[in-house]
Amino acid sequence: MKAMDVDAVRAFLLAAELQSFTRAADVLGTTQSAVSLKLQRLEAQLGRRLLERTPRHVRLSAEGLAFVGMARELVSSHDRAAAAFETEQRRLAIGINQLLVGSELPSLLRRMQDHDPALRVEMRIAGTNELMQGYEQGELDAVLVLRPEGRGKRGRAVFTESFSWFAATSWQPRGGEPLPLATQGESCRVRTEAVRALDRAGIEWREVFVGKGAAVLGAAAAAGLAVALLARRAAPSGTVDVGELLSLPPIRSQDVMLYSSFNDRRTRDALRVLTLAFQ
Repeated sequence: MKAMDVDAVRAFLLAAELQSFTRAADVLGTTQSAVSLKLQRLEAQLGRRLLERTPRHVRLSAEGLAFVGMARELVSSHDRAAAAFETEQRRLAIGINQLLVGSELPSLLRRMQDHDPALRVEMRIAGTNELMQGYEQGELDAVLVLRPEGRGKRGRAVFTESFSWFAATSWQPRGGEPLPLATQGESCRVRTEAVRALDRAGIEWREVFVGKGAAVLGAAAAAGLAVALLARRAAPSGTVDVGELLSLPPIRSQDVMLYSSFNDRRTRDALRVLTLAFQ
């Protein structure tokens, strides 16, 4: 059998993980039709249908599910081999919004390091405004932030983050008392939208914990101190979504934007690894 096209295998993995040819093409910096053609050739070479396509979704077929593990090994081996010749030490300073990062931060950092050991990744976890200021001043090479307001610089939407209300699994509301909240304080846009929604719904609330970052707010929720506003993906173990149970208003999802001052292959690959870790 002819050697497989690693780029086609990479496109297959992205399309499967993102459930979209268009989003896979965005990550690869190419077009939807180019990704579709690569996958058609890969399926023809293997004699297997790897992905099931519908007008709304792309999902793994049974044969694709069997192939996905081997595909990941192939791409990983290729990337490690290519990185062996990347002897040039490079610095890449990345900023990530503090509401996006929870207890998975150690595994995220390991993933970035394993991808390109010669790439010295520096990371700053902070709010969107602080990170955008650092990016605009040249202190950060790339930032992954909630869509900023009133910024002229062009970024790329890489995924949508949903938020909700989380509390400890054993937490129970106290009758007649305001809803105790853990938030990032008045400067947080998500917090502002959420408390306005509570006010419109006629639900009394009281801020009992103010901290920065999903990990800190998640700790307050897991300890049973308060209900925390968290990205669903960043909610820690020991907490549950109590929004429906308590009839709390839904919180609007937020677009997550990637801004980067570099567009070389090495940086694109590193940022691809980063964004896929959140999806």
